[in-house]
Amino acid sequence: MSADVIPSESRAVTAGSTPDRYCVVGNPVAHSRSPWIHAAFARLTGESIEYDRLLVPLDGFVDGLRTFAASGGKGCNVTVPFKFEAAGFAHRLTDRALLAGAANTLRFETDGIHADNTDGAGLVADIERNAVVPLAGSTLLLVGAGGASAGALGPLVAAAPARLVVVNRTPARAEALVARHAAWARASGTVLEAVPIAELNESFDIVVNATSSSLEGGGIPVPPLVLRPGTLALDMMYGPASRPFLSWAQRYGAAPRDGLGMLVEQAAEAFRFWRGVQPPTQDVLAALRAEMA
Repeated sequence: MSADVIPSESRAVTAGSTPDRYCVVGNPVAHSRSPWIHAAFARLTGESIEYDRLLVPLDGFVDGLRTFAASGGKGCNVTVPFKFEAAGFAHRLTDRALLAGAANTLRFETDGIHADNTDGAGLVADIERNAVVPLAGSTLLLVGAGGASAGALGPLVAAAPARLVVVNRTPARAEALVARHAAWARASGTVLEAVPIAELNESFDIVVNATSSSLEGGGIPVPPLVLRPGTLALDMMYGPASRPFLSWAQRYGAAPRDGLGMLVEQAAEAFRFWRGVQPPTQDVLAALRAEMA
């Protein structure tokens, strides 16, 4: 099976110029709203880009990237399930991608592939700026230990929550993720630990679902006791994939939030990594919510 470029529903091209090509790479990827977001950023900043979706086979990530780069691609976003593979494929990693061991943004340069991870910065910006919930001094539960959690944990710790617990269906993966961030947590004054799901016995100020359980049609991975009235319950997914988690959170009195804000904020970080320009986000997020509604 070969990689398939799925045309985006919107593009931004400056008249008289040849646009630089970018894409989002994943499997699945048809649901991604990244083309819409980056087209909006390009219009607002005057940058000349063309952005598509690139579906690659589960065993064809590297081949798909090489083909895209050889055809003139300048960079890409990386989504499930390739974020760890993307970090391993890159020649240079930013500090946050190196800490995460995962990458969601690649830039193709003459000296090789440069990798970044913008997931955590996007999540922190959405929680603190868009949801207006402070992370400093909070208690936070991060559900999952895959590529999304790996990218988010460093910036979450840097925001100095009082306590941050990581849980995963495979406890060893949560333990490994926590161990990699232990020194970072000590420097931030955050109590960071991995706890088996079966041993969860407390509620949290913030619960972040970083698993793909909703996308895969799975159940809610944690018990409702982790919630209390007013808990911010954020699913990194958006659209139909986020609805089971958000409905569950609302049923137990939490404040549900989908991943659209995080998506827009991390995309802005990626856009800056590629173009050296910081695009605005709040109007784009509002327009995207209205468009999806």
